[in-house]
Amino acid sequence: MADKTPAAFDPERNAQLFKDFTERSQRIMNSFMECQKMDGNYSVIDPVQVGSMFMDAATKMMSDPAKFAAAQTQLMQGYADLWQATAKRMSGEEVDPIVEPSPGDRRFKDSAWSDEAVFDHIKQSYLLASNWLTDQVRDVDDVDDKTREKLAFYTRQWVDAMSPTNFAVTNPKVLKTASETNGESLIKGLDQLLGDLEKGKGDLRISMTDTEAFELGKNVAVSEGKVIYQNDMMQLLQYAPSTKKVAKRPLLIVPPWINKFYILDLQPKNSLIKWAVDQGHTVFVISWVNPDEKHADKGFEDYMLEGPLAAMEAMALATGEKDLNVIGYCIGGTLTASTLAYLAAAKDTRIKSATFLTTMVDFSEPGELGVFIDEEQLERLEEHMDKQGYLDGQHMSQVFNLMRDNDLIWSFVVNNYLMGREPMAFDLLYWNSDNTRMPKMMHSLYLRKMYLQNKLVEPGGITLGGVPIDLSTIKTPVYWLSTKDDHIAPWTSTYKATQIYKGPKKFVLSASGHIAGVINPPVANKYCYWTNPKIPEDPDAFFDGAKQHDGSWWPDWQKWVKKYAGGEVDARVPGDGKLEPIQDAPGSYVNVRI
Repeated sequence: MADKTPAAFDPERNAQLFKDFTERSQRIMNSFMECQKMDGNYSVIDPVQVGSMFMDAATKMMSDPAKFAAAQTQLMQGYADLWQATAKRMSGEEVDPIVEPSPGDRRFKDSAWSDEAVFDHIKQSYLLASNWLTDQVRDVDDVDDKTREKLAFYTRQWVDAMSPTNFAVTNPKVLKTASETNGESLIKGLDQLLGDLEKGKGDLRISMTDTEAFELGKNVAVSEGKVIYQNDMMQLLQYAPSTKKVAKRPLLIVPPWINKFYILDLQPKNSLIKWAVDQGHTVFVISWVNPDEKHADKGFEDYMLEGPLAAMEAMALATGEKDLNVIGYCIGGTLTASTLAYLAAAKDTRIKSATFLTTMVDFSEPGELGVFIDEEQLERLEEHMDKQGYLDGQHMSQVFNLMRDNDLIWSFVVNNYLMGREPMAFDLLYWNSDNTRMPKMMHSLYLRKMYLQNKLVEPGGITLGGVPIDLSTIKTPVYWLSTKDDHIAPWTSTYKATQIYKGPKKFVLSASGHIAGVINPPVANKYCYWTNPKIPEDPDAFFDGAKQHDGSWWPDWQKWVKKYAGGEVDARVPGDGKLEPIQDAPGSYVNVRI
């Protein structure tokens, strides 16, 4: 039997390691200070604003001493019950827990949190305090809904950060691993922590996956195709057919430019692009440029004019077919809706059907993203973007990570830094780390006019390409796909568009979230989706009357879009038309990393 005894403690080696870590830490600090001078010390969270908000909330809580005293009494009673239960358990009695984690909380799934009395007490003590604090913040009197939402969000960030799972001395699994490795796991974890700090030049850029395990065009974004057109804002990819006959009308996919298009083409087994090709679509996809300071003055209308509108002209040259169907995803869907209204003003009916994936056009209830969008925060952001012409993709990534902090921050802190494990190779997290910048002009309009002022749903509230945009003029047949657990585009907000457009419409709700609910191939046989032939004004009424279907929504969409295919023609190969291929898919624009 192999000897599993951990390596003996080596004081000389550990002293050298400590010296190396100290020197690296000093270099990291120097690098961080230099970056702060250049970057203007911008943070997605303004500590002054957040601090002031909580001071005001505390003052209001204390203004009603009786209410606050009752809340404190409730907390103390909970702790008294917990101490009594722990004492009984230590004496050998079986007792029911005073408080338990919510069903979806995976932090305490290790059996030691329940089997060992000390760690069970730590867990319940934390849950009592965190639940109590969360309840108090939600119950503060005399604050508006926006402030209450911010208080709840930042309170959750704090209580999640304080979880005993995030500290070595209170996490039984971390302690066990450290003991088994004679502390090597903690040493390796510290080394990985410093490595991530070095990567971010003082900012912590948590490694979520093994980025060296993936290469675009080799094991992600591998669907066969060509770049057949490009301009300053995008490359247009046309994919090779896999069927002898294809739909007469080609399919244009307008992906978001927050992150990159290959979320739709990660691996052959979960590629929506490949699946659509296999259903007989001639698929074109926009691959957006990763902008820099040269694109500072590119606005939302430039994304429209040089994006889907330019793509439509190129597709007609490539296929000889002017009519098409279109899919818009997230902000790409917002752009698609704007484009449909722009075309409606010119009575241009080339787009025969539109599919919207997790797309908002009414931003009156934007969900947790609204926490980061108010006049004061936008002024800070615009001042920062004025200095360099764009918003660094890392800032957007931080916002999205904070919205799912236990999954996208603290789980990796525990795995990488406390357990000393290297992150796994995972295509989705590779894509998630491949950030994109946002041009100053575009991002400012998007956040101010749409998120903050909700002008897109006002007829003429926004003008693009000289045309006042009126979404109510859209008569194109529409298919919506939203996801029940979406933290970026809440489905009840995306549903609002069903009451705006005037053409035939179908709304489908998928289980899971913003990515997994969309990228859900039929072969996986995961999740489910809901349909309802009626589209009432109230989203809850839609759900109450909806029928649940097992598996992926993809076949349902194919059945719907086939009605707008325009018949069949012989398969089209990139380069057969009037456009010469420029390079192989996935193209060069997508390879620009930051």
